[in-house]
Formats: sequence, C-alpha cells, structure tokens
Amino acid sequence: MNKNYYCVIMAGGIGVRFWPMSKTETPKQFIDILGDGRTFIQKTYDRFIKICPKENIYVVTNAMYKELVKQQLPDMQDDQIVLEPARRNTAPCIAYANYKIKAKNPNAVIVVAPSDHVILKEDVFIDVINNGLQTVEQNPWLLTIGIRPSYPNTGYGYIQYNEDKVYEKNSAIYEVKTFTEKPQLEMAQQFIESGDFLWNAGIFMWSLKTVEVAFQKFLPEVDSLFKQGDGLYNTPDEAAFIQRIYEMCRNISVDYGIMEKAQNVHVYAAEFGWSDLGTWGALYDINPKDDNQNSIVGKRVKTYDTKGCIVNAKPYKVTVLQGLEDFIVVDTDDVLLICKRSEEQQIRQYANDVKLDFGEKYS
Repeated sequence: MNKNYYCVIMAGGIGVRFWPMSKTETPKQFIDILGDGRTFIQKTYDRFIKICPKENIYVVTNAMYKELVKQQLPDMQDDQIVLEPARRNTAPCIAYANYKIKAKNPNAVIVVAPSDHVILKEDVFIDVINNGLQTVEQNPWLLTIGIRPSYPNTGYGYIQYNEDKVYEKNSAIYEVKTFTEKPQLEMAQQFIESGDFLWNAGIFMWSLKTVEVAFQKFLPEVDSLFKQGDGLYNTPDEAAFIQRIYEMCRNISVDYGIMEKAQNVHVYAAEFGWSDLGTWGALYDINPKDDNQNSIVGKRVKTYDTKGCIVNAKPYKVTVLQGLEDFIVVDTDDVLLICKRSEEQQIRQYANDVKLDFGEKYS
C-alpha cells in the first residue's frame, strides 16, 4: 500500500432531505439508513482502508460531530478528525485538510470523497481510485470522477468531456470541457443523447502539490488564511487558530472555486453502482423491492393493497400500511412522516416548519 496515498472524507453536511431520520444532531452520514448494520461513514471508511494506510485517512466534519466520528470510527486518532467550527462548503474543508496533510507529508497524493454515497460495485470502485491516484501522481492534473448516466437525472451536476482528448495510458480518462449544475429535464435529456456527458460524483483526486497551485491561483483569499497556520497544524495551537480564521473564511465549493476555472481538469468516466443518495426517492431507486414495488426497511412491516412505497420503520415496532400508493413513510422515535413520493422536495420545508412549531430537537 502506497504510504503517500491519503484520503479526505467530507462528513460535515446535515442531510435535511432525509428528515426525519437525518437531523442536525445525527445527520445521514452517521445513520444506518439502508438497514444493513453499517452507517454511511463507516462504509466509506471501510472502502478507503483498502486503498490508503488507515493512518492516512482524514475525516473533515463539524466540531459538533467529533464524538460521533470517534464512536463510529474507533480506529481513527484525534489528529485524523479535522474539526470545522462552522460550515463553509467544500473548498475551505479541503484547504484545511491539505495543510494538515502537508505538515506530515508534502508528497501526498489525495482522494477527496463525500461520506454519504452508495457504491454497489466496491471492487470496481477501488480499481478506479487506485488507477486515478497513480494518474495524478504522474500528471499535474485535477481529476474528478464522472459516472456514466443511465437516465436524465435533474438532481445531479453534469460533466462534459472532450472525446478527442483521451489519456493515452487510460482510455477512460478525458479532458473536461464544461461543468453544468443541476439542469432542467429537457437539458438533461439532451446531455444523455449527446453521449459526452457524465454525472458529477463529487470525488476528486490530485497530488498535494497540484491542488496547492490551484488554490493559490483561483482561491488565494482562502489559501492565504490557512497558510497563516504553517507550524501550527497537528499541534495544540491548531484549534484556536482554526476557530479564528473560519469566521473570515469564504463559503465556496471547490467545484465553483477551482474545478470550473482550471485548465488542467480531467474526468475519469466510470460505472460502479454509484448514487449520492440525496433523497428518499434516490434510496427507493437503489433498494430492493417486493412484488408490489415497495422498498421496505423494518423487520415488522405488513402491507395491504400498498404499492410503490418506501418505508423505513423501527425494527422493534409493528407497522401496518393499507391502501397507500407511491408514498414515503418514515417512523423515528419522535417523528412520523407520511408524504407522497412526488412531493418529497417539500421535506425541507416540513422539517423547518416542525422546528419552528415544536423546537430544535425535531430538526
């Protein structure tokens, strides 16, 4: 295993679209939503210890989730848990991790990945990451992963690649033409028909030296803040320094701040059973179904004349459903949600209304 390979797992989001299972105190990355005994962050860690030495894996998360990370990933040392005092999107969290890693190994080659994605073909995924890390070790590129699209999904960003600019050593790696944020359905259909667009998986690979240059060129105001901490990273003085500069740090994604502007961006076209699992609908799409197309998590669920529903019930509670079609049913200890699948975009509003009417503990 290459001692220069590092992984940064981004785990600071709230995941409000998975309310009421995902709440501010326990976001979706710390929950076993699939009902198979492992949370999303545990599954993500399990994948990357097959690629990087376990001491080279870092989790970037909000300071309030420190104990959750320690409970769920007990092998991680405190200095591998990178605590943000505030949410500032992906560029600051990556910059912070870069400087911590640089203090230990300036020759690092890094993969950055979200903590809450589903990967069904893990062997293929591991091959793609290993090949990608080797590629950015040899080339000064910013490499992202694009997923071969199977339908015109309007919830994903898209990457257009240049079919004529293929990497000579790997025919799945192309130069990137454009990035497009979540498109309308008609545009997404055009993307699929054109054949040169991929879903943006939000997984990045680069050498530390290459991404440093990119930050200095495209996000100098972010880079200069973290550079002030040289000599403080991985010391007792790090936390106070980070607390101070995060108040001044810009809220910006690495996609918008760097990837859409840089000229040395390439994409690895892959297919490994990926979903960013951003919504209950996305979970319904990948979960097994019964004969009536119901996706059920829960050991004591009975359905009658019920079709096309996604059900997440407590394992110890008997749940009986009759006469429902295309609904989301989620039962937690303190909230019961029953919502049409076609209206799931309203869940964010429901969560906010419940918080306003009944208190923060429900959000």
